[in-house]
Amino acid sequence: MTTKVDIRKLSFVNEMAKVGTNGVADNMSKLTGQHARMEVTKTNFVDVLDLERQLDDENRVGVRVRLQDPPRGHILILFPEESAKKITAIMLDDVVDDLTDVSGKMARSAVEEMGTMMANGFIDGWADVLGRVIDIAAPQLVYAPAGEVVTRTASLDGDDLALFFDSELTVPSYQIEAEIYAFPDVEAFVELVNDIDVKTT
Repeated sequence: MTTKVDIRKLSFVNEMAKVGTNGVADNMSKLTGQHARMEVTKTNFVDVLDLERQLDDENRVGVRVRLQDPPRGHILILFPEESAKKITAIMLDDVVDDLTDVSGKMARSAVEEMGTMMANGFIDGWADVLGRVIDIAAPQLVYAPAGEVVTRTASLDGDDLALFFDSELTVPSYQIEAEIYAFPDVEAFVELVNDIDVKTT
């Protein structure tokens, strides 16, 4: 197995990032009734050790989802704390009358549900393009500085190199922001890209 991608196939790697983020934006638009916009800001192979230096130290709340099928690896959905509060309000709007009475457990559950929904949108987009089912493990709630949680997630699979998709979600009417990072197993991802590109040419 190789981790080399033919230069003619690099556009497909970028396309995979866009397909995943479009799935997230679609799910968010359905939930909020507002147009959600997702932008891929970076797609690159990076050294895991360099990741933390590229990110700020502000706390994020979100979920980490492990892919149980190729391309395996993890998807990380992170919200700034202010956005997490707004997400809690959206998710619990029909459940409670007074958000000041919302417990920490309910707030965490709301963020976890939103993060899982976004991760599913991303993964479903990949599954459609790859023509396969991609099952996921139970999402894990995370709360830590951005650099710390991203670096930790990138290193879980033991790779020195990570395929780093950096994306940002904006729902203007709600002023919600989110960041999505995808860390597929590099060898498995490259193999899938090479295979599907061969089949579609």
